[in-house]
Amino acid sequence: MEYMSALEASEKWGVSLRQVQRLLSEGRISRAKKYGKSWMIPLGTEKPGDPRRDKIHLTSLLSDELANIIAASTDPMPCDHPDEILEKGKERRLQLQYEAELAYLRGDYETTMSCFRETEGDDAARLRACPIAIAAAISLGDYKTYTEIESFLKKWVNPLEDRQVSIFAELALATAAVSVTAPEMAPEWLKEGDLSALPGPARPDALYLRAKYLHCAGNFEGMLSVAQTALTLSEPMHGFTLPDLYLRVTCAVACNRLGKKEAARRWLLDAMRRALPHGFYTPFAEIITAMDGLMEECLEQVFPGYYEAVIREWKRTWKNWITFHNQFTKDNITLMLTLREYQIALQAARRIPYAAIAEQHHISVGRLKNIMLGVYGKLLISGRDELYKYIL
Repeated sequence: MEYMSALEASEKWGVSLRQVQRLLSEGRISRAKKYGKSWMIPLGTEKPGDPRRDKIHLTSLLSDELANIIAASTDPMPCDHPDEILEKGKERRLQLQYEAELAYLRGDYETTMSCFRETEGDDAARLRACPIAIAAAISLGDYKTYTEIESFLKKWVNPLEDRQVSIFAELALATAAVSVTAPEMAPEWLKEGDLSALPGPARPDALYLRAKYLHCAGNFEGMLSVAQTALTLSEPMHGFTLPDLYLRVTCAVACNRLGKKEAARRWLLDAMRRALPHGFYTPFAEIITAMDGLMEECLEQVFPGYYEAVIREWKRTWKNWITFHNQFTKDNITLMLTLREYQIALQAARRIPYAAIAEQHHISVGRLKNIMLGVYGKLLISGRDELYKYIL
């Protein structure tokens, strides 16, 4: 094999000798060999590409691929036989998304996670599957797997490279934030309702998460408005999608919080008629505690055959949710609370009297108590003893 020197390579490629030496030291020139202090490069070797340019190109390709897979995996499930949707996705990556969603709706979270793991090596399919995988990890109380998914998503959160990929990664991360009552951790665009950077087929999911964010923030009128609007814009003529079911359930929760019991009942029964006959119990098990007994009432009066299954699913997942929430809160408490809330909570956890804390922050004791009630609400705790465990 014939070789050329680093100097000859620099002249051939039209770059400086220093740049060739840098490429050699970084191991980016294949089959180059070092003899003593001199490098020999196989004759005919092409100049290595710019990794920054290559990365931009690859990210652009990923953005297009992600948009395509989202569009291809949002077909409605047939009302009578939702599993027939699996036959529409000829590509395995599409089947995996549908399998994961069907399994999640039936409480088979292990299968959902198995589908997610099968996407390894396919970044577009993995990004698409992240939201449902995070939801499954929460239901399983599997915080370790969640942190692995979180790490994968965070490497794509960089608006300077590709806004569409970045915003979808943020959307997936928001699944955890709004599910464990951490609205402060939601991305700003979701808080503001600016979904313009998302591809159209992804917007029903985003609108559902925005409605959940508004729920966490206590804005039940806004929650109901967003959910109803999303249904109007996205409801398919034939069949239903996972966001459709969850938006109906969201409307039921919002109406219940607003004291509109009859409207809440109508939304809940509408969702039940579509879901329960297919064994889709998860959406109802997840909201039992938010419905103040209305869920049990509807099940007993209209769908008694499914009562035990839904309650059993709630019992199974509620303790896992608590386990997940507690670990998430410990790791993210400085993000879940504002800086002022955290400073006050830290003092309260140290047993500093309220009067002294109020004086230091130039507020009344009554105002301080309201702030602490907000802190307890965000962390789902009831007093200083539990606060001490989280902070100190």
